[in-house]
Amino acid sequence: MFRWASLIPIVSSLGVASMLEINTLRDYCEGLLACAEFEDYCPNGLQLEGDRPVRLLVSGVTASLALIDAAITQGADAILVHHGLFWKGEPSCLVGMRGRRVRALMRSGLSLYAYHLPLDAHPELGNNRQLAHVLGIVDAGPARTRGLVWRGRLRCHMDAVELASEVARVLKRQPLCVAAHERPIESLAWSTGAAQGFIEEAAGLGVDAYLSGEISEQTTHQARELGLSYFAAGHHATERYGVRALGAHLAERFGIEHRFLDIDNPV
Repeated sequence: MFRWASLIPIVSSLGVASMLEINTLRDYCEGLLACAEFEDYCPNGLQLEGDRPVRLLVSGVTASLALIDAAITQGADAILVHHGLFWKGEPSCLVGMRGRRVRALMRSGLSLYAYHLPLDAHPELGNNRQLAHVLGIVDAGPARTRGLVWRGRLRCHMDAVELASEVARVLKRQPLCVAAHERPIESLAWSTGAAQGFIEEAAGLGVDAYLSGEISEQTTHQARELGLSYFAAGHHATERYGVRALGAHLAERFGIEHRFLDIDNPV
C-alpha cells in the first residue's frame, strides 16, 4: 500500500508539457548539483536509461517498487529520487527485490535519476536548505564543507518540548527528542537523513540543539554528555523537500510536467 500525501503538478506556461531528452536532463542536473565534487555511497545521475524523452517527471524520496508502480500509473516518462537503486557494499546482482524494481522500470520504459549527497548539500534546492524553509529557520547556511551540516536560528526561543511539537506539526511526524539541557533553544544545526554521526561536529559549532533524521544507541549518550539537545525527526520526513524542489525547478526550467509523490514511510 502507498499513500500519495502530496501530488504537485507543474506544467509549462503554455499548458502543454515540452519534451526533454534523457541525457540533457542528466547533464543539466550533474552541473547544477556539482556531482563531480562529491565522494558518495552511490552513483549519482542517470541510473537507468528509458526509451523516450521526458514529458512527465515524477519525483519521490526513494526508488521503491511502490513509487515505481505509482509513476507508471501516472504515465510518467522518468522518476527522480534521492535514494536510488544502487549502493556501495550491496550485492550487485539484479535479483529479488532489486530485480523486481529494475524489471518494472525496464518494462515501462521509464528512466531513473538519483541524486544523494549532491542533493543534500545544494545551497538552494538541497534537503538542508529546504528543511530550513519549511521549519522557518533564519540565518540558515552551511557550517561544514560541501553543505552537509547547516546552522541557523529559530525565530523565537523554545524549550525542547516546544521545538519537538513544532517539528511534529510541520513534518507531520513526532520526533524523538533527547533534551540534554534546560536552557532555551535559539541556535541549532541540522543535517537531513542518517546524519546522527555529525553530532560532535554540531556541538563544536556552539549551538543549542542538533536535528537529523535518525538516532543510534550512542547518540543519546553523546547528546547528554555534550550538553546538546538532539532531535531525530525522521529520515524520510526530513528528506522529502529537496527532491520536490529539484523536480519543480526542472519543470520550470524545461517546460516539462512534474509531480511529487510522497510514499508513506514512518522512518
